[in-house]
Amino acid sequence: MSESTLKTVSVSEKGQIAIPKEIQILLGIKKGDRLVLTAKNEKLLIQKATKVAKQIEVDFGPLTKMSEQTAKKLWDNKDDEIWNSF
Repeated sequence: MSESTLKTVSVSEKGQIAIPKEIQILLGIKKGDRLVLTAKNEKLLIQKATKVAKQIEVDFGPLTKMSEQTAKKLWDNKDDEIWNSF
């Protein structure tokens, strides 16, 4: 997405903000969607949780697979069968 939109919002007494409709449409945000807020260097990034989850899978999926394979090699043996009962 190469579009850039700048909007100003106010923070309510309860610390809430309303995402402008134009941005909701642009990002595909719907009622009930979960959002992830990241604060870094005095900036706030808001992303859909589904997008973050997909990116984590892309970034760490191969590592998870390798970890599972390594764990199987180390733990999948007769001496450790007792742990399978838990």
